[in-house]
Amino acid sequence: MEQSPENISTHQLLDMLGKPNVKVIDIRPVEAYNGWILQNEQRSGHIKGAKSLPEKWLNYLDWIEIVRHKNILPDDKIIIYGYTSEVADKVAKRFLKSGYLNVMVYTDFIEEWTNNPNLPMEHLANYRHLVSAEWVKQLISGGKPTEYNNNKYVVVHSHYRNRDAYLTGHIPGAIDMDTLALEAPETWNRRSPQELKSALEKHGISSDTTVILYGKFMFPENADEFPGSAAGDIGAIRNAFIMMYAGVKDVRVLNGGFQSWQDAGLEVSTEDVPKKSIEEFSATIPALPLLAVDTPEAKQMIASADSELVCVRSWPEYIGEVSGYNYIKPRGRIPGAVFADCGSDAYHMENYRNVDHTTREYQEIANNWIKNGITPDKHLAFYCGTGWRGSEAWFNAWLMGWPKVSVYDGGWFEWSADADNPFETGIPEAAN
Repeated sequence: MEQSPENISTHQLLDMLGKPNVKVIDIRPVEAYNGWILQNEQRSGHIKGAKSLPEKWLNYLDWIEIVRHKNILPDDKIIIYGYTSEVADKVAKRFLKSGYLNVMVYTDFIEEWTNNPNLPMEHLANYRHLVSAEWVKQLISGGKPTEYNNNKYVVVHSHYRNRDAYLTGHIPGAIDMDTLALEAPETWNRRSPQELKSALEKHGISSDTTVILYGKFMFPENADEFPGSAAGDIGAIRNAFIMMYAGVKDVRVLNGGFQSWQDAGLEVSTEDVPKKSIEEFSATIPALPLLAVDTPEAKQMIASADSELVCVRSWPEYIGEVSGYNYIKPRGRIPGAVFADCGSDAYHMENYRNVDHTTREYQEIANNWIKNGITPDKHLAFYCGTGWRGSEAWFNAWLMGWPKVSVYDGGWFEWSADADNPFETGIPEAAN
């Protein structure tokens, strides 16, 4: 006989909330968890302290490994909630079949929890800038999606020297943008203000244009020359950082990139959409210069107790076993840099992403940072080898609403190119 989960009341959930070994699990789409209202709920976000485990992940063969990776363990008390009791029961039964013995379902999230302002909820501070495929679909179909009040937009398919990624399939109406339009291959740093102005105008982007960026997970033939992770949204996020630095006021990223568009079963186009240039960007570049840090300021930050250089590289890069790139010979790290583990190597950011390529649950990222002394009260400048991974970590911190976050644009590439700059290798004493 199939085991069924226990249903609990709002009062029972409140009594268990925050207790050790109690894991409240939100099985709605990540967009709802982050803050988007998808089913007319009265308040946005999720139950405070809940973890995100979307029901769609049940389709992955390694579902149980995903669950364990999120530190949801068999001895925990599991409380599941979503939009419908049927879907919550479905997920609960999977837990029960997987050896979890204490599994409960909460069915009053919409009618009771979101309707009562005294019950604790939270959301990603800048969730509006991380949009879903359905949101983009409504926009390009002529509708007015929520949290959008503009009358002009551009959807941008970002890539690095790989137009085939665009031409073989993209969101209808999207134009393509090579990341080299906004950064220089000699340094991988953002281009000059005049060059940025020209590039943005050629792509039809003014300071008042809403820009929706995404990428495709597809390795180019020249992946060994690639400045960062060779696939997907990291290039889109790199472009987003530079656009915001330049002065584009409303920049958004499609959460999960082109993969999310495909997962939603939406139409794909192979049309080579022409770019419609404009005459004037209409803002002085850079409008937000504090988003970017260069080497002189990076040195000042190292000496300051109120700031940190945050190294978004892999452990082998951080301790100097490898440089991470075939075009960077020196190995090591900037002395005093705090480690913010990107993942396995220079071409992956798995510690910042979910299995479906959407951004990782933001509390998990924040908790990992805080354990390493990366806290929102300091001025943080994220860096990697050339700025790509640093930009993605920066974007996560910015989405969380952390107030003083920047990208050290030169990163290890620029720092290590100057023999007078100090460097370290090996395991730091604090990590021993």
